[in-house]
Amino acid sequence: MDQLLQNDERLDRLISHDLSIIQSPSVFSFSLDAILLADFAQVPKHHKGKVVDLCAGNGVIGLILSQKTKSPVIGIELQERLANMAERSIRMNNLQDQVSVIKGAIGDVSNWIPKDTVDVVTCNPPYFAATEKSTRNPNQHLAIARHELHTNLEEVMEVTSGLLKMNGKAYFVHRPDRLLEILETMKAHRLAPKKLRFVYPKIGKEANTILIEGIKDGKDTGFRVLPPLIVYNEENEYLPEVSAMLFGKESD
Repeated sequence: MDQLLQNDERLDRLISHDLSIIQSPSVFSFSLDAILLADFAQVPKHHKGKVVDLCAGNGVIGLILSQKTKSPVIGIELQERLANMAERSIRMNNLQDQVSVIKGAIGDVSNWIPKDTVDVVTCNPPYFAATEKSTRNPNQHLAIARHELHTNLEEVMEVTSGLLKMNGKAYFVHRPDRLLEILETMKAHRLAPKKLRFVYPKIGKEANTILIEGIKDGKDTGFRVLPPLIVYNEENEYLPEVSAMLFGKESD
């Protein structure tokens, strides 16, 4: 196991799914947002589907989704270091037969995955528009993961729509301040918004995360706002729903 780790890397356990994830402080480690998205996404349980995770990072979303489906899961990640970490995590969890990572830009995804062939697409994209400050970030791994330097909302929705079969599902995690832009861009690319869930750090605080489901060529009717998800109690402990995502449900 040790030979799969490089100098500045550590092994984190995702107890709820019995997974080992390679992480490094010098590149963008996965956050709770990735866990929330993987939990929110509904994937076919059978082995006949195809699931694609765009902006895959170190592969945590794809690894979690593999525990919810028997279908192949393919991650697309631009940064070579992160893609390499994802590949090693896949091997460490003995999931090579189901999960894979392609190193490349999401705009080139049709080179590897035919259009209109995917059942579910997930994406935890860069949240922030590119600025002069973000391009000067001394850690380019973090800058690329956080800011729209190499992709943007328009491309994410265009690529997602291109990959999905008719009635295929898309799942995104993002920030509330871009909600209107997200909904407009989804609809412009034939992705009908169907479910929205707001995530709040605590009771009484403003939402800081949104989870959205869309269906390709779906009807405009039937949009639902789900009950809120609250992460912490007043003692900064995870509330039961989030705790179950991280550590599994407590047995009765």
